[in-house]
Amino acid sequence: MKPRDDALLSRDAEDDPVAIAADAAGAAGAMPKAPAPPRSPVAHSAMGHPHPHESARAQVAGSAHYIDDLPEVKGTLYAAPILSTVAHGTLHGVDPAEALALPGVRGVVLAADIPGDPVLAAFAHDEPIFAQGTVQHVGQVIGLVVADSVMAARRAARKVRLDITPLPAVLTVQGALAAHSWVLPPVHVRRGDAAGALAAAPHRLQGSFEVGGQEHFYLEGQIAYALPLEQGQWWIHSSTQHPGEVQHWVAHALGLDSHAVRVECRRMGGGFGGKETQAGHLAVWAALAAHKFGHPVKLRLDRDDDFVVTGKRHPFAYEWDVGFEGSGRITGLQLMMAANCGFSADLSGPVADRAVFHCDNAYFLEHVDITSYRCKTNTQSHTAFRGFGGPQGVLAIEAILGDIARHLGLDALDVRLRNLYGVGERDVTHYQMRVEDNVLHELLPQLEQSARYRQRQKAIEAWNAQSPVLKRGLAITPVKFGISFTATLFNQAGALVNVYTDGSVQINHGGAEMGQGLHTKVAQIVADELGVPLSRVLVTASDTSKVPNASATAASSGTDLNGRAAQYAARTIRDNLAAFVSGLDRCGAGAVRFEGGQVFSPSNVRRWEDVVKEAYANRIQLWSDGFYRTPKIHYDKTTLTGRPFYYFAYGAACTEVAIDTTSGESRVLAVDILHDVGRSINPAIDIGQIEGGFIQGMGWLTTEELVWDERGRLATHAPSTYKIPATGDVPRHLKIALWHEANREDNVGGSKAVGEPPFMLAVSVYEALRNAVAAGRGDGAGAGQVALTAPATAENVLRALGRVAD
Repeated sequence: MKPRDDALLSRDAEDDPVAIAADAAGAAGAMPKAPAPPRSPVAHSAMGHPHPHESARAQVAGSAHYIDDLPEVKGTLYAAPILSTVAHGTLHGVDPAEALALPGVRGVVLAADIPGDPVLAAFAHDEPIFAQGTVQHVGQVIGLVVADSVMAARRAARKVRLDITPLPAVLTVQGALAAHSWVLPPVHVRRGDAAGALAAAPHRLQGSFEVGGQEHFYLEGQIAYALPLEQGQWWIHSSTQHPGEVQHWVAHALGLDSHAVRVECRRMGGGFGGKETQAGHLAVWAALAAHKFGHPVKLRLDRDDDFVVTGKRHPFAYEWDVGFEGSGRITGLQLMMAANCGFSADLSGPVADRAVFHCDNAYFLEHVDITSYRCKTNTQSHTAFRGFGGPQGVLAIEAILGDIARHLGLDALDVRLRNLYGVGERDVTHYQMRVEDNVLHELLPQLEQSARYRQRQKAIEAWNAQSPVLKRGLAITPVKFGISFTATLFNQAGALVNVYTDGSVQINHGGAEMGQGLHTKVAQIVADELGVPLSRVLVTASDTSKVPNASATAASSGTDLNGRAAQYAARTIRDNLAAFVSGLDRCGAGAVRFEGGQVFSPSNVRRWEDVVKEAYANRIQLWSDGFYRTPKIHYDKTTLTGRPFYYFAYGAACTEVAIDTTSGESRVLAVDILHDVGRSINPAIDIGQIEGGFIQGMGWLTTEELVWDERGRLATHAPSTYKIPATGDVPRHLKIALWHEANREDNVGGSKAVGEPPFMLAVSVYEALRNAVAAGRGDGAGAGQVALTAPATAENVLRALGRVAD
């Protein structure tokens, strides 16, 4: 970019009225600190305070162990995948002769070496462990090469010759729609009479657009280490969000009972959903190699192979037809959403379902007709990603509302406010769940005022009127995100809490730590339940031999489920100790209080450690399990109706952007966020999750472009070609405040989930960019749709401006 343009795009431009307005708002406290919660944390409590992440110091010092850091057992071998080079074809044979001739190569593992079921134990049972007969995408794993070193295995894998006859491949959503190619049947959800409402609407618009997928790009790639033990038992180290599923898959592939397989994960270097199901592939492959050769086997994909083998966020295509009043209120909507699922179902069904659930976002849709297609293509099998289809649904309705506002010449925030869920008949979703906890009627106006939205809109209009090249845009978009697994059976959790005779406390629960601070929050919860300092509490590795049948750490429910289970376990121990102390002091157990490392009764004060020792001497149980299942939820998956969510998390973001209309380049200049986490268990961790979620969402919608060529090869498979946001992309003005209200449902500590909802705050970036594009085109009232394909790369911005032909 030219120096002149770079200066104009910079937030440091002294003569920029919009920048000055935004900075003045910041200096004046544009995002004031949230009001004190109804019950401030007491001095001795762990919850409610910004404690450091439990592994932070170890991670900074390099002493926090990930799977590739673990000491390797003598005799460990290494595996590398043999990958299909064809998007779709008939596999006639595999010739490993050239690979086997290389030094250090032990052999290959193919489908014939699988002792159990050759198909993965996924719910759709549609994905082979190793390709046989046909290949379904470039990068599909056909087998493994096993060698004495990592590099020997990788070099040899590329020497294996494959005999494949190409077949026609479906590579796009449009191709899948034309061919009626589905991994699962289409789903239809209707309420009211959308066709009739559209016919009677005073105003009507139609449109279509697409949003791309997203690579998870975790710092720690996919990895597994499989160790055969005595008597047919197995120990699997897996970087996984779902140890229980890895256990099930490995046992299924080896033809064993689940009790013979133990899966452990101390921490992951990021997951974002990519390690919910697809970590299981690595574990199964490593276990099969270890089974064949009788040695421990480690399998770690290098970054290029990780890109090519594993699935992404689902790309979506949309077509819509909306009717609305002159005020902007929607009267009828027909919406088609087509998800590119890749070659197998994986989690595409529930991902596409959640897109259906969230295509209302914060808005009441009285007459609506939604069709969801789950398209089968010859690409990687796409999988869970932060938001799990929710972002794709939210993006659709926000784009529609933005176009309605432009068509009517109204401010988009006013149109959004007019469509919010209200009370009475306007508080029921299209899937028949009542919205009982809506805070957006208060939250949005507060953000509007604190971010100086109206004043900045006027300043931006003035800027755009005098700036022929650089155009600015501003947008506020809300988020309403349902919290719980939509599959009701997964909303359960277990935990084990041990108190040792020195007073120290150990917790094991079914959740997995991937950097999000789950273990830290669970430790805080248990520390407060027992009234001990946080430093006395330790959370150990996720382990299927301690807590069985645990659900995945996903759906933003890790703390809700596992924190409550651990709290219940700790409460049982506390009650045991309270009953013991009440017997000593001849008082009611309810009069015994645990706080600050001490135990108080009406007549005595004792050290926690002394009570524990004395209780042990009197044979009082000092350990307990805990179990929790989410209340109130129910859901009929055949009709997609019911109450799939325990509660909603809310938030909103105000984002200002600038685009260069000659180059298509863009920059996010300023972001103000007001987000609802209930009563925060750990404000530092929650704010970090909001920051990270927003920036990751910004990357999805601006720079992270996945490109497959005409042969189905992923061209963007390394950091050189796939661009996640860097530190220079973070806006200098990034202010976050927490909404002051506790969760209205009885959730642990009054908190709300924070993992996924902030991701969708970044939809404000997309809407601000579309506003800037409209300014660049000189659109006035009645302009209608700004067709901006996401991610809004420079090329896509130029195309939306009409500067580049399709």
